[in-house]
Amino acid sequence: MRLVLASTSPRRQELLALLAIPFDIVAPVFEEVVRRGVGAPYQCSEFARGKARVVTMFHPEALVIGCDTLVDLDGRVVGKPRSLDEARSVLGKLRGRSHRIWTAISVMHAAAKFEETALSRVDVQMRRWTQSEFETYLATGEGLDKAGGYAIQGHGGALIERIHGDYTAVVGLPLRTTADLLTRAGCTVPVDVDDLYRRHPYANWPFFASYFEQP
Repeated sequence: MRLVLASTSPRRQELLALLAIPFDIVAPVFEEVVRRGVGAPYQCSEFARGKARVVTMFHPEALVIGCDTLVDLDGRVVGKPRSLDEARSVLGKLRGRSHRIWTAISVMHAAAKFEETALSRVDVQMRRWTQSEFETYLATGEGLDKAGGYAIQGHGGALIERIHGDYTAVVGLPLRTTADLLTRAGCTVPVDVDDLYRRHPYANWPFFASYFEQP
């Protein structure tokens, strides 16, 4: 069974590779338009399904994975900053506060008429970083075009005090949930997923390994 990841995110590609299943990458032609007043879980799920569907249309024989991640602060979606000024504004709102990350995974196989979507939720508590720490991180440019303006797997991990949930969902692809959906779709996952969660073989994962990781 051919597996296709409907995402060009290097982080998602790296995480999916940990499941040891060969896969192809197809960029989904899909525009994410965040709507005011619509909950992050619903929009996140719709975006993941939309990405999977547009790729499935052209690859009906393949098992397709669509993904999306949104940051929810006080019931409002926090976007992806496109500039340093936007990143400064977005991260400034998160400093010393908790927010919620929603990552949706949608798995589709048109030929088998299989379609399922699952959500992972992670609560993130940010540190009260100093202005010097803040400016140093902004200067890396790492948080540009990333949900919430930071990358937990990079230098942004130092901005986080703790998480409650699956670390890989914060990065963008909850491995346990993804493996479960693939198995339900008839795809064999050759690795021991529980072992992955014991070994934490990804950047910064060990630093957050003491927290609750079930989806």
